[in-house]
Amino acid sequence: MAALDPAVAAIRTAVRSTLLVDLGLNDVIGDQTTPLSPRSTSQVGGVLVACSGGADSLALAAAAAFVAPRLGVPVGLVTVDHQLQPGSGQRAEGVADWARKEGFDPVVVQTVEVAGRAGGPEASARDARYEGLVAAARARGARSVLLGHTREDQAETVLLALLRGAGLRGLAGMPTRRAVEEVVLARPLLEISRAQTRAACGALGLTPWEDPHNADPAFGRARARALLQSLVDKLGPAVVPNLVQTAHRAAVDGAALDGLAVSAIEAVRDDDGSLRAGDLAPLAEAIRTRVLLAWARSLGAPGSGLSHRHIQALDALVVDWHGQGPVHLPGGIAVVRRDGRLSPTA
Repeated sequence: MAALDPAVAAIRTAVRSTLLVDLGLNDVIGDQTTPLSPRSTSQVGGVLVACSGGADSLALAAAAAFVAPRLGVPVGLVTVDHQLQPGSGQRAEGVADWARKEGFDPVVVQTVEVAGRAGGPEASARDARYEGLVAAARARGARSVLLGHTREDQAETVLLALLRGAGLRGLAGMPTRRAVEEVVLARPLLEISRAQTRAACGALGLTPWEDPHNADPAFGRARARALLQSLVDKLGPAVVPNLVQTAHRAAVDGAALDGLAVSAIEAVRDDDGSLRAGDLAPLAEAIRTRVLLAWARSLGAPGSGLSHRHIQALDALVVDWHGQGPVHLPGGIAVVRRDGRLSPTA
């Protein structure tokens, strides 16, 4: 029997660990997983693999097709057609044809509309993609969608956050998992390199699609990829794992601060939902601004539209009050300070 390729083995192990956690088949203690006693898989929703046909998502899909059935978990595949490149529909159908031959069920081609959205082209495409993935999962009762972001993707995300002057939330990069409308978006490959996904595709005889946007300097992500490679060339390969470690530490610290903010908001909010500026002001800035962010979201301000400038303006109503006018938040919301309280205008 031929030895299993190390890259294939590493990706399968990562996918198995993710499925055990996200589908509730095991407990999590720190970064370790401890299998629970077997349970009926009829109680476990299936998973979908998001696959563009690139090396990362193709290697992920191949691993899920091997691992999920052995856990008794139904596995399907969804490929998103953004309609942004000539022939995108044909490419999506090509991925879908491969998936059907590999036994994925269901296989979904999710067509999304990117034009007309707020934000730049990359942000619009990303928002449309995630909306499409969540819609596909909900329509088919899938509990989780697996995404193919790798270690380098995480390093690029941190690098972009550094260049934007982002805080802990940005430096934390992409989370390993997050829930959107009760669908878990999971990233099993954040500890896997692009070299490993390419090696896995080669070992399995898979031919990945090369997205031209990945090398197009018109896109911020492509520029970050080139910058990261330049840093690796000049400073050595430790740049990538070090950036990933920065993301992990920022995520841990950020989660602790978020927890403190949850407690703090209850202590400074009145029954009518307004915030008492006098009780907010003594809080540490890291806690106070998190309270203001959570409160702004509770008013209906879309999280994707809120920026640090909005939160700074709200914070000025608390710690730099000199009679200024309302702060205008995304979603048409205006916040004023009256009688020592922050509240939305009627």
